[in-house]
Amino acid sequence: MSVKITPIPQPRAAIVPAANSPFPIRVLPGVALCVAVTLAALALEHAEAALFGRAWLEALVLAILIGTAVRTAWPPGAHWRPGIEFSAKTLLEVAVVLLGASVSAATVLAIGPWMLLGIAGVVAVAILASYGIGRLLGLPVRMALLVACGNSICGNSAIAAVAPVIGADGDDVAASIAFTAVLGVMAVLGLPLLAPLLGLTGHQYGVLAGLTVYAVPQVLAATAPIAAIAVQVGTLVKLVRVLMLGPVVLTLSLLAPRLREETDEPAPHVTAGDRPKAGRLPLHRLLPWFILGFLAMIALRSLGAIPDALLPPLATAATALTVVSMAALGLGVDVRVVARAGGPVTAAVVLSLVVLGAISLGLIRLLGVA
Repeated sequence: MSVKITPIPQPRAAIVPAANSPFPIRVLPGVALCVAVTLAALALEHAEAALFGRAWLEALVLAILIGTAVRTAWPPGAHWRPGIEFSAKTLLEVAVVLLGASVSAATVLAIGPWMLLGIAGVVAVAILASYGIGRLLGLPVRMALLVACGNSICGNSAIAAVAPVIGADGDDVAASIAFTAVLGVMAVLGLPLLAPLLGLTGHQYGVLAGLTVYAVPQVLAATAPIAAIAVQVGTLVKLVRVLMLGPVVLTLSLLAPRLREETDEPAPHVTAGDRPKAGRLPLHRLLPWFILGFLAMIALRSLGAIPDALLPPLATAATALTVVSMAALGLGVDVRVVARAGGPVTAAVVLSLVVLGAISLGLIRLLGVA
């Protein structure tokens, strides 16, 4: 007597793009999810501006927060992963390249050789001091580097650019950006109060703001209440400070290959890094393509090969891609990891900013800025 065995129905699996599917098909779902988070962040930023007269939290930060909330409520599966990884890494690298169009050789030379050397020195000393503070407070190596570079160069943009070079994961990036973003707002609000307390002229205050405030829009907000000369000087110093991003990232890629080989992150499936296998790194790993692109854009801008009419769209594209990348990083963030890092990261960011301010004031006195 034969017995007919009926297979037990299995639950339907999620439709996952096959590995041999065309690249656009594989990444489209995840990219679309990141774009949706970005649009929500931009809508909230506009709502802030409408309600309060200004956006206290930028879309970049909001994208991380929204992405993290989405992941907490609904962890994206394999169907979304390729696009999220593409957005967190490749789109971020493209944004760094486009950022180079905001700086020209003429801008750098206009500031004077001694101030130029001074800015480079401040960035170098601040990175070393901030990294040391982070390590003393118990931060992991990659987190300490992110905080140091973010505080010393240009905040969120520096953190985002350094992350793929040192192999930082989404939790590291999100925690660093979240806390530096909050402190950046506090710096914009509190820094103008120092001008009269320290007896700074508009020129001196502009240098201080350019060396300590994170983003160019924040420099404008921090200097506008003081004087027009503060706005002009602060913006110029800030742009030169942004230029330090290229040498710093290149130096890290040369000096820290072991960081990219470490795999101790808690969520390796979504990472801002691209860790090669152990062994000698090939040249294209030592000199990331997006840093070459960043320098090439500066050269093109200096040679007049980029029309002035294209500069605003390029800046807008760089900002938009960065926000999409931050949304992707938020979608890979484990809230518990970020919460555990809160206290030490906050302390490291605050102390690093204090040190940066002290070094900047020292440079102003040393160079005799009037």
